[in-house]
Amino acid sequence: MTPSPALHRALPLVAAAVTVVLWASAFVGIRAVGHELSPGALALGRMLVGSATLTAIVLAVRARRGPPVRRLSPALLGAVALWGAAWFGLYNLALNAAERHLDAGTTALLVNVAPVVVAVLAGLLLGEGFPIRLLIGMAIAFSGVVLIAATTSAGGADVAGVLLGLLAALLYAGAAVAQKRLLARIDALTVTWLGALAGTVALLPFLPALLTEITAAPASAVAGTVYLGVFPTAIAFLTWGYALSRTSAGRLAAATYAVPPIVVLMSWVLLGEIPAVLALAGGVLCLAGVAVATRRTRPAPDRPVGRPIPAA
Repeated sequence: MTPSPALHRALPLVAAAVTVVLWASAFVGIRAVGHELSPGALALGRMLVGSATLTAIVLAVRARRGPPVRRLSPALLGAVALWGAAWFGLYNLALNAAERHLDAGTTALLVNVAPVVVAVLAGLLLGEGFPIRLLIGMAIAFSGVVLIAATTSAGGADVAGVLLGLLAALLYAGAAVAQKRLLARIDALTVTWLGALAGTVALLPFLPALLTEITAAPASAVAGTVYLGVFPTAIAFLTWGYALSRTSAGRLAAATYAVPPIVVLMSWVLLGEIPAVLALAGGVLCLAGVAVATRRTRPAPDRPVGRPIPAA
């Protein structure tokens, strides 16, 4: 049965909403488990579970649909591998390390300057230029980052945590732009699966640390790692890829505005953590800067996959 046009239009929105909620929960989960597992061990444990889950999904889908995925050229496969190593490997490492210095809410506020970085990349790589709204938004967001750098939930400056959070934002932004290009040639399930495998391989140097730490970790840490692998990784990245293949990178990145408030609420309820007042104020400035930088002067229809994307 073919879905109605209204349902067809709503599915990407539902997928984006699932991604936002699950990614928000990841910030809290990382903060909780990060006390027991080092950044590299946690990243690898999460990706091992996530890759196994995605492999099971791929096998189930292929068994149902019949024909296997088409063979990818070496160049395209290499591009997916590089994207996966950066997105699933380096991003997770940077995020895990940042949350050793900062509370979950503050980290989420920093990471979500990524749409501004996407807009800058679009100007540099996609020929979209640097309109005045982008420059103003960048200035506002940068002032928010400076304010966050001045304080953390502990009340003191932690430049290392801020820099790691910004590194995660850079990796997130670059991966979003690159993934949109890949989705023009590969379906969301395949690119997510192969990227996750590449990220897992890139994290294998942390296997000795994972084996040592996981055996001494409490059951709650093991359960948290499994949760991070199944839901914020396998499920959320699939719904992200599905939504990204059906809308623009800029619009979807803007949907992540909702992540920091959800993280702050979850972190307060589950961990008893609330970012410092100055960090919250800086986060508001960051989100305001993102809103200014990515705002469109007039509505523009999404372009079909395969044409130049209006990433913002």
